[in-house]
Amino acid sequence: MSGWLEPGPPRGRRKRHRFGRALPAAILLAAAATSDAGAQALTSDLFNGQPDSFSGQNRPLRRIGDSAQQTAGMDTSTPSRIGQPPPVFAVPAGTGASSMGYDSLNRKKRPPRRKPAVSPTVLPPVPTTKPPAPLLPMVVPVVPPVRLPSAMTTANRPKLAPAILGAVEGQPPRRRLTVDDDPFGPAGIYAGTFLVKPAIEVWTGYDSNPGRINNGKGSWLYMIAPELLAASNWERHSVIADLRGSFTGYSMRNDGGCDCSTGTPVASPLPVNIDRPDFTGAVKGRWDVTRDTRINTDARLRVFTDNPGSPNIQANLQRYPIATSFGGTLGATQSFNRFEVTANGLVDRTVYQQSTLSDGTKSSNRDRDYNQYSGLLRGSYEVMPQLKPFVEATIDRRERDLEFDRYGYARNSSGYIVRAGSTFELSRLITGEASAGYSSRSYEDPRLRDISGFLVSASLIWKPTGLTTVSFNALTTIDETTLPGVSGVLSRSYSAQVEHAFRRYLIGTLKFGYTTADYDGSDRFDKIYSVGGDLVYKFTRDVHAKLQLRHDWLNSTATGADYQATLFMLGIRLQR
Repeated sequence: MSGWLEPGPPRGRRKRHRFGRALPAAILLAAAATSDAGAQALTSDLFNGQPDSFSGQNRPLRRIGDSAQQTAGMDTSTPSRIGQPPPVFAVPAGTGASSMGYDSLNRKKRPPRRKPAVSPTVLPPVPTTKPPAPLLPMVVPVVPPVRLPSAMTTANRPKLAPAILGAVEGQPPRRRLTVDDDPFGPAGIYAGTFLVKPAIEVWTGYDSNPGRINNGKGSWLYMIAPELLAASNWERHSVIADLRGSFTGYSMRNDGGCDCSTGTPVASPLPVNIDRPDFTGAVKGRWDVTRDTRINTDARLRVFTDNPGSPNIQANLQRYPIATSFGGTLGATQSFNRFEVTANGLVDRTVYQQSTLSDGTKSSNRDRDYNQYSGLLRGSYEVMPQLKPFVEATIDRRERDLEFDRYGYARNSSGYIVRAGSTFELSRLITGEASAGYSSRSYEDPRLRDISGFLVSASLIWKPTGLTTVSFNALTTIDETTLPGVSGVLSRSYSAQVEHAFRRYLIGTLKFGYTTADYDGSDRFDKIYSVGGDLVYKFTRDVHAKLQLRHDWLNSTATGADYQATLFMLGIRLQR
């Protein structure tokens, strides 16, 4: 042994001791001698475990992935690995943890949960004897059985795709659907990139004075009113088309009258046929050139007749002459941060049909045809998103096809309108636009006085509650007339309505209207009142039933021009 421990020879020649050469052979002989009896003991000791150095308990070794139940009844034979995943030879995290709390992952222990302290309370003494309870009839509550969905209703129900449910891994969360403010509104039809909403209304009813004359006769009526609304769904630009029309037919036919004392015919203020068409259509386009520059376009068409009771209607007519007004708008809007400027040019033309008299002759209305050229300039500043005041100025020129009308008056005129107001949205309760200004119009004929006056224009919507909506509208216009010596008619109209939803499918509306007509150059001044109500019952999104009742009356300074009329109508609306 001393030779084994001594330092070896110099580098290059190291002498090996004989005992060193015999040691590996001795180990091999000992292993071979105990191969039969020791192999079994070695295997069982290995898997039975050795006492833990900390706890003193046997901790059996097991392969990674084996549970404790598998280790307890482990078979020493090696199982087949054919078709099995390859074993993982690794030490799982936390294997070295013992019962003393050592953790190789350096994890912090959670403090034990403590029960909340209960303050001692003094309980009243419990009586040893209980008083006899009174005998009461037993009441057994009746619980209705829970109706589970049957297999017939759930088996054929299609399953939603994971993409629709938002259950796809990595998919962003879906947006919540917006609440439909009008669950019975039209759903519309998609035609390419346009959303189209067609509708038609069919009415029938009774009008006590369809001609709106003094002591007029009543008549049954019917009305057919189709409409079409189409809007584009583009990222840029916008096109909106709104087309609404109606045709009202009456059962009454006017045969004229006569003077009973002389037997001569008297001119009747009503036509023989009082049926009237009406149409209003507009197509508006907005073209976004840049983020701050937009081009505004507008095409419009109006088909109408003179209102019943108007002094412009000729006597002894066979039917009301139809008038057509059409025109367009072209302009641009430029934004400078919060300041916005709009400039538009407008061109309109109004043409009247020839009048057909009761005797079959024709009467020309060419002196009523005219062209109107207008220019509009508007500037607005956005103080806040809910408040945007503006100033607007409009100038126009009206030129007649004939220089002089049927009474020899030159009615070409020029006018202007200046107004200031604001568009606003206050807490989502009051929205709309309101303005006030001044308007004036001068005529070429010196015999016709100039028309001027203050004007008010407003369109307001107030929602005091989620079920009630209050609307207010005001409009001031200067209209043309055919009365000799009268320059024009300064009309001011005010209307208000209160709409309340008793249910989402049952809507009631009260309407109030007031209109004044000042005939400049004449003593005539008319006041028109209107009170009415509507009731709408919505069966579905596509079918609505309507009921309307309205009473109109006119108070005029002209002799024999007063009238009263009551209108009752019942209709149905079909929409999509």
